[in-house]
Amino acid sequence: MNYQSPNGEVTAIMDINLGISKGEFICIVGPSGCGKSTLLSIIAGLLKPSHGSIIINGNYITDTSMDVGYMLQKDYLFEWRTILQNIMLGLEIRKTSNSENREYVHHLLETYGLYEFKDKYPSQLSGGMRQRAALIRTLVLKPGILLLDEAFSALDYQTRLAVAEDIYSIIKKENKTAILVTHDIGESISMADRVVVLSNRPAYIKSIHTIELTCDIRTPYSSREAPEFRHYFNTIWKELDVHV
Repeated sequence: MNYQSPNGEVTAIMDINLGISKGEFICIVGPSGCGKSTLLSIIAGLLKPSHGSIIINGNYITDTSMDVGYMLQKDYLFEWRTILQNIMLGLEIRKTSNSENREYVHHLLETYGLYEFKDKYPSQLSGGMRQRAALIRTLVLKPGILLLDEAFSALDYQTRLAVAEDIYSIIKKENKTAILVTHDIGESISMADRVVVLSNRPAYIKSIHTIELTCDIRTPYSSREAPEFRHYFNTIWKELDVHV
């Protein structure tokens, strides 16, 4: 991906070749400004790459795809709409607010503990509950792939850990393919099946780590207690050193 700047053309990312399987949870880490969010925007069809292609289920992506949901750093809930109205927004825009989809919305609200808050406004919810509502808003559109761009970074540390547990559980239960961009090494190891480490700009794939942890039941919290966690953390930390 190349950009035009006042000083000429700048290459943001280059030579990235990555395959992701259905149901995988992938985390992408890299130095600040290396192009992680740019890569997500290309996958989402929001940016057209200067060279190369994005292929989803055998189809070349040239525009935004109905099979891709995008969850950003901020929840972007409208304060003048109730939680239910916020979650219904995408269905309203797509003109698919039928009885079947409304029933699915209520199912998700009940399953993930927000049904009793459906008539509340965003300002009446905690940060973690707002993020859960934002994820449900994305899930109601039934995307196969979820893109999460620093989705927890606006939260305080304790809330962030709790929300990571929630979001991980929901994504796994709904059997979604997920790609999370994060600057938090511990977060990436605790959630991912594979961690992709990008170089400094122009970004290329420096390494890919398949995360195998000794856990009876894998959750973000239990992952941090696994004996292998420290090894992965130290290895990725060294790889993120921009001088290496």
